[in-house]
Amino acid sequence: MEFIQNLFLVLFLSLPLSHSSSIHELLQSRGLPAGLLPKDVRSYTLSESGLLEVFLDGPCMTKFDTMAFYDSVVRANFTYGSLTGVEGFSQEELFLWLLVKDIVVDDPKSGLILFDIGVAHKQLSLSLFEDPPDCNAKNAGALNKNGREERAYAA
Repeated sequence: MEFIQNLFLVLFLSLPLSHSSSIHELLQSRGLPAGLLPKDVRSYTLSESGLLEVFLDGPCMTKFDTMAFYDSVVRANFTYGSLTGVEGFSQEELFLWLLVKDIVVDDPKSGLILFDIGVAHKQLSLSLFEDPPDCNAKNAGALNKNGREERAYAA
């Protein structure tokens, strides 16, 4: 009987953590603003290694300083004050969709958040991300998983 209890405990502890608190509360508790992710998050998991997976009902778009695209799953390595190796999140810059690679708040007192969009680093006001945004699924289907626009033309 003790073997079965220990086996159950090992299996239970090896599963990814899912939390009853909201993803927005989790972000705030780890030094990031609640508004980095949209209001309508279906669920999320956080593994012991720090891999955060956020599940949305589907791809959607919102606006911060520019347009932003969320895929139906957003993944990142989550440590205090940063999301690194981000997947599933893009921002529009000068008519181009660029993948967001890292999001970092080095010093909350500065009031700034840093976005690494590959070709550049972009500093924005933390105040843009205070509240979780509404995310619109309409028109989000025009972008593929790489954040690039896909257009269909009639033959």
